[in-house]
Order: sequence, then C-alpha cells, then structure tokens
Amino acid sequence: QVHFLFLLHYCRYLTFLTMAAPPAAAPADPQEATDHIAKLGGVGSRRIRARYTCDPGYKPVSDCFCVRFSPDDQYVAASFANGAINIYNADTGKQEFVLNNVEGKDGLSTPLPTTQLRWRPHTVQSKTKSVLISVNAEFDGQILHWHVKSGKCLHTITEKGNQLFCLDYFSDGSQFATAGRDRLVRVYDEATKREIQTLQGGDLKETAGHSNRVFSLKYHPHHPHILLSGGWDNTVQVWDTRRGHSVRSLWNCYLCGDSVDFTSDGSQILTGSWRTENALQMWDFGAGDINLAETVEWKSASSASTCMLFAAQCSKDAESSMVLAGGSQENEAKFFMRPPNGRDLQPFGALVNLPKPVFSVDFAPSSRMAAIGSADGLVRVLDIL
Repeated sequence: QVHFLFLLHYCRYLTFLTMAAPPAAAPADPQEATDHIAKLGGVGSRRIRARYTCDPGYKPVSDCFCVRFSPDDQYVAASFANGAINIYNADTGKQEFVLNNVEGKDGLSTPLPTTQLRWRPHTVQSKTKSVLISVNAEFDGQILHWHVKSGKCLHTITEKGNQLFCLDYFSDGSQFATAGRDRLVRVYDEATKREIQTLQGGDLKETAGHSNRVFSLKYHPHHPHILLSGGWDNTVQVWDTRRGHSVRSLWNCYLCGDSVDFTSDGSQILTGSWRTENALQMWDFGAGDINLAETVEWKSASSASTCMLFAAQCSKDAESSMVLAGGSQENEAKFFMRPPNGRDLQPFGALVNLPKPVFSVDFAPSSRMAAIGSADGLVRVLDIL
C-alpha cells in the first residue's frame, strides 16, 4: 500500500479541520527564507535572494498545496488544505484578498481542500481580467472560476464522483482541462464552461491511458490538441484531442504532484518523480519517439540523500533557462540553470532544511521571481538575480 503524504493531508483536513474567518495575516517576513538559502554553483552563476515569506496565520497550520503568479506578475495566489485561496501582492507580499471562505455556506462544516490553481491567461478574448480557476478534492470535485478583486465566484462546475487534483489552461485561455481520481482528462471550453471532450484510454498497442490517479496536467505551449498528464501509475501520457486518447507515453515516471512541464518552445518535457533515485528528468519531445535527454543529478546541499519530488517546473522565459523542483525527505527546493541545448543542468541555489515538504513551485512570468509553497503553510518568494 502506498503511503502518500500528499493524500494523507487531504484526508486529515477533510476529517477534522473547520474553516475560520480569514485571519489577519502576519506581515511578510523578508528574513525567514534567508535562513534556508544555500548558494550553489561557481563564480558568475545566478543566485537567489529571499524577498519575503507569507504566513496566512491559519490555526492549526494549513498545508499550502499550490502557488501561482498572475500573468502580469502583480499577484501571487496560494491555495491551502483548509480550502482558502490567499492572494498576495507579488512585489511586497502583502495579503490583498482571501477567496473561498466556506464557513456558514450551504451548511458546510468542513472545508474543501483547494488542490490546484491556474490564472486565466490575459488575451484579447478575455474581457474580464484577474480571473483565477481552482479545483478541489471533494468527492464531487468542483471547478471554480473566481474574480479575484471582487471575491466573487463567477461559475461552478461539478464533476460527480471525481476528486480533482490538477488542471491547466491552454496559453490563449480558450480552453482548460482537469484530471484526478477517475483517471480521465476532461477538456472544457472557457467561453461556455461546457465539457467538450473526455480523453481516456490509448491505442491498445503502445498506450493504454492511465490506470491510477492523475496529479499533474500540462498543455503544449503552442498546440491546444496536445496535453501531458502524470500520476500514480508510473506513466506520463501524451494525449491528442484529435484522436481522443493517449498517443504516446513515458514510462517509470511516478508523479505525485504538479511535476510535469513543457519547455517554452515545446521541445522538451520535464518530469519530477516522488522517489529517491532518478527523480528529476528531461525528455526530448519530437515528432517521433520521446527519448530521455538527461537524468539530473540531485546532490542535496545539506545531505547526501536525494529529494523525493512533488513539484517541478521550467522557467517561463523563451529559452526556459531555469528549472525549479522541490519535495520531501530532504524538504528542499533547488534551482538549476538549463543550457540552450537542454543538457547538463547545473544547480545554482536552493532552499534547504525546511521544516516540512515542498508541495508547489512557480516561476513568475518575468522569470525574475519564484514562489515556493510547503506543508508548513508558508509561501516563500525569492528574487532570481
């Protein structure tokens, strides 16, 4: 039986945690993360510097499951095991808004853990800005569209009998997709909020679809018909909406969080596996087979042991010049430089000796900041210099 820390936290909070009114958040602390920074790499390498740490002040402490910068770098959104979504000023760390306070609504006595967030991309098609979409792990999972500045829930979609663990938008904001416990990938039209396709299974020769829960989902940066998903079945599936099923797959990738990504040009795939060996890997994604490009060596800044990854992401600049990953066992997050050829990633900084595992990481669209959310309930934001 797999004892999965991430899911245990869901169950624990669903059982006994009740949501209080939003507490007065502690002031953003610029020093807290500094105590955990380790500089790696040689002379001339990039480096990281603590900007601030956000403490939402929930009692008991509520795990931070997801962090995401807004498309304009104005806000950082963080979701928690108690269902709350806190919105911080990305420049100062000041708490600006709190969403999803469920106390007293519809007779709910327990919160619905908000498992993942995505900001709707800012495009010419978007009349309303500052829209955030969230999913939760209730047994009838919900997809919620939020208008951040007013605090209003604009739309709710319910997937009956399916706990939702992940979602993603295509880059132009025209569609989004979700996945979770039932192993299917559902694609929705953003304008109508209607499901337009369900992806399942494979070609029964090379691919078979998923056989267990799905925790990570990512659109190709340029092709809306291509999606990646990964989870507990040790595979990453490559879906083609034109076929309606999986068309290719990566084997031996054990994904337990938001840990699959494309580089900005779509030429490589990044995977972060929750295991002690070969956890962080880059794959060449071309017209033919998907080939392993590199298994990134992870030597801890504080220990000879490796980190079991819950989160992994490429930076959002055109070259995807950096990679950030973090997880449990060593409870750290590490930054890597990614050379133009996509090979030989080198570490240049890390947050080490954190009190609890790292569950989520995110680069700012500008690639000049990064946010790290962990099970201690804090959101640490760093400058990248």
